Order: sequence, then structure tokens, then C-alpha cells
Amino acid sequence: MSVLPLVFTSGWASGVNAYAVVVLLGVFGATGLSDDVPQTLQRPEVLLVAGLLFLCEAVADKIPYVDSAWDAAHTVIRPVAGAWVGALLAGQSGSLSDVAAGLIGGSTALASHTVKAGTRMAVNTSPEPFSNIVVSLAEDLGVGAIVTFAMFHPQAAAIIAGVVLLAGLVVLCFLVSRIRRFLRRRARRREERRLAGEAWQPPH
Repeated sequence: MSVLPLVFTSGWASGVNAYAVVVLLGVFGATGLSDDVPQTLQRPEVLLVAGLLFLCEAVADKIPYVDSAWDAAHTVIRPVAGAWVGALLAGQSGSLSDVAAGLIGGSTALASHTVKAGTRMAVNTSPEPFSNIVVSLAEDLGVGAIVTFAMFHPQAAAIIAGVVLLAGLVVLCFLVSRIRRFLRRRARRREERRLAGEAWQPPH
């Protein structure tokens, strides 16, 4: 059976929360629940680092504006993680070339990361902080559910991930105005901080 559905699903999930994907796949492999997980992802040091970073993301992802800063820092990390996991899965299976799997995993992760980051910008235009927590929890639970489902039903999970990704891109198009509002607000805050810094001069 081709590993392509699992590569696609893990790529989508990596664009949302790459550390959760590494932890989940590693645990499934280390506990013997799946034979499709490469040994690299099961290494204790890999699981430890991914677990610590997952905890950091779990906190940062629920704080308004901090979540967008975290997303900006992960614009490269998440696609690279998706490509890395995809290449490892292909190497374990042998049914798909490492390069093709890396391209699929990386591009899918970049697309889902774009949806996540854009959605968070739109959410941050809301004055209350609770929407960030709700959206973050939904993302975490969604990634956990899809990756777990993919280990036992990879084709069905890939279809679900594809539908969610397409729906997210469509929704993102409708959120463009709110995203622009977020960017203007952030630029105004930076300008205010710059002017405040220039206005305050240390005593001589």
C-alpha cells in the first residue's frame, strides 16, 4: 500500500502543529501500534525535544498576537518539518521516492500553515481573547484526531485532510479584509512604540 495518503495527511497536520505530529507518530511507533513509523521519529531525544516544543506552542498558540508571532517564526519550520516527516515515511515504506514525499509533505504543510496563520490574524482582530483559545484547542484536537485516524485508515484520513485544507483556503479568501485590518493594527502599534521611544530621552 502506498504511503502517499499518510504523507499528505502528516503534511497537512505539520502545517498546523508540527511538534504534535512528531510526538504522535513517535509514540505510535514506540508503542508498537504502527509499523509504518520510522525509527528516527521514535528516538527518545526526538520525542523529548518535540514534546517540549509542543508544550511551548500549546501556550503561545492561545495568546493573542503572540500566536501570530509564533506562526511567523514557524513559516519555514512547519513546511520543513512536513517535508522531513514525509521523506522519512517514504524511506520506511519504499513505495514512494523520498524527494516526491518531501515535496508533497512540505507543500501541503505550507498550504495548511498559510491557512492557520491567516485565520489567526483574522481572529486577532476580535477584542476578546477567548476565541484564540477555542481556535487553538480545535486545531490541537483536530491534528490529534486526524493523525490517529490516519494510522489506521490512511486513505480516509487523507480525504478528510484534503477537504479541511480546501475549506480553509476558501474561508481564508473571505477573511482577507480582517487580515488586512490586523496588519494595519500591528503596524500602528509598532509606529506608536517607535514614537514613544523617540519621545523619551534619557537624562544627561
